[in-house]
Amino acid sequence: MVTPVRATDTLTRDALAVLQPGFTGTTAPDWLLRRLDQGLAAVGLFGRNVHDADQLAALCAQLKDVRDDLLIAVDEEGGDVTRLDVRGGSSFPGNLALGAVDDTALTRAVARELGRRLADCGITLNWAPSADVNSNPDNPVIGVRSFGADPQLVARHTAAYVEGLQSAGVAACTKHFPGHGDTAVDSHHDLPRITVDLTTLQERELVPFRAAIAAGTKAVMSAHILLPALDGDHPATLSPAALHGLLRAPVTEGGLGFDGLIVTDGMEMRAISATYGIERGSVRALAAGADAICVGGGLADEDTVLRLRDALVRAVRDGELAEQRLADAAARVRALACWTRSAGAAAGTAPAPGIGLTAARRALRITTADGPRAPLTGPAYVAAFTPLANIAVGDDTPWGIAAELARLLPGTRTATYGAPAAAALGTRALVDALLTEAAGRPLVAVVRDAHRHPWMADALRTLTAARPDTAVVEMGVPQSPPTGAVHIATHGAARVCARAAAEALTGRDARR
Repeated sequence: MVTPVRATDTLTRDALAVLQPGFTGTTAPDWLLRRLDQGLAAVGLFGRNVHDADQLAALCAQLKDVRDDLLIAVDEEGGDVTRLDVRGGSSFPGNLALGAVDDTALTRAVARELGRRLADCGITLNWAPSADVNSNPDNPVIGVRSFGADPQLVARHTAAYVEGLQSAGVAACTKHFPGHGDTAVDSHHDLPRITVDLTTLQERELVPFRAAIAAGTKAVMSAHILLPALDGDHPATLSPAALHGLLRAPVTEGGLGFDGLIVTDGMEMRAISATYGIERGSVRALAAGADAICVGGGLADEDTVLRLRDALVRAVRDGELAEQRLADAAARVRALACWTRSAGAAAGTAPAPGIGLTAARRALRITTADGPRAPLTGPAYVAAFTPLANIAVGDDTPWGIAAELARLLPGTRTATYGAPAAAALGTRALVDALLTEAAGRPLVAVVRDAHRHPWMADALRTLTAARPDTAVVEMGVPQSPPTGAVHIATHGAARVCARAAAEALTGRDARR
């Protein structure tokens, strides 16, 4: 039987310090404020915690009133994965759009402005950027979250993003080490197995992480992926070979020489929770070399915090986790909190509110079938072919161009078509119904990663064959050949990407 520990016990405080939990609501619950006073040194915010900028700033102030050196983290990548703009879509294009432009000064400026907005709200740690090389086009969880498929391009933009974000006083957390790009499995649902050899790992996956470390990234997030070439038994988050032997090891010994904070990806993701359980997984992650346990995307209650705290304390007492290892991890958390407090006070970044839309416009790639096309002038019909959202993106953030197009062409109508309807009706019947609804209107088809969804690609082919004048907007990875009279690749589904596409279709500036 485990002996209860006092809240002031050093071991207990260290166990609380390494947790980055979430909570529900737009104000801090009493249980969370109590745990902050007892040693909890970080919290994670999610879309459910954000209503608007003023509310978010008030929430962060409420938390810092209890602990002024608190790390307040958020998963704000811009683009498809946004928490600041969870209700309306991001004001910043995501990584793929920035990689498509390939202007590191622009990437740095976008990250700086995003960091300024986070800092203004009181956020001190951003679980971004994604440094994954999207080498597998069928990747269901990275895709537009990556700067691209070329390691050198990803590396230079990862470094620029880290520099821009941290110049605003917000710590970057580069992810998902050692690279989540070469998989067709989403680690939210299962444990991906990546069969790259060590040479490929060094020459492709690790290149952007080396660049991020050289740029001074304050944190690195581990991936829940199994790489047999590195460790055939443990996913990277739980692997001493990955975290201690590769990420921490000196460069002279073949490692990356990283000495900052190692954060785990969400421990309730099924790659860990369904295989090890979150308590055992958290203990093994700390033992392997992780410093901070991210949890709270799905499990956001006091019981989860207490279960993990007690599991870590018990592991130390049972000899499964070295007390010094826990103490070192807690010290790294506190050291980063000190950095954010001083860096935030010194930042003073000038606002650049239009930089996101500027970047989104530059990222557009427009193909026309038969030379220049006349812009849309009347109300259109927008057919949105919608895949299931991955968990990182979430279901709450709107996407598509209908709202932006309707601002420019009042009376525009829209409808959503998904895989269940395609399966129930068949492609031909679905397209026939769509054509009936769109009769007499300019037709715009919006897709997202059409190459990954056979039903979507089939429906798009059938539709453009029947209506060759269809304009197609691809808001995912533009892997399929362009189709339609006009084909616009936005390289992401952020609100600013939609606005840029709507401008291109109508020949109008949406700011007017």
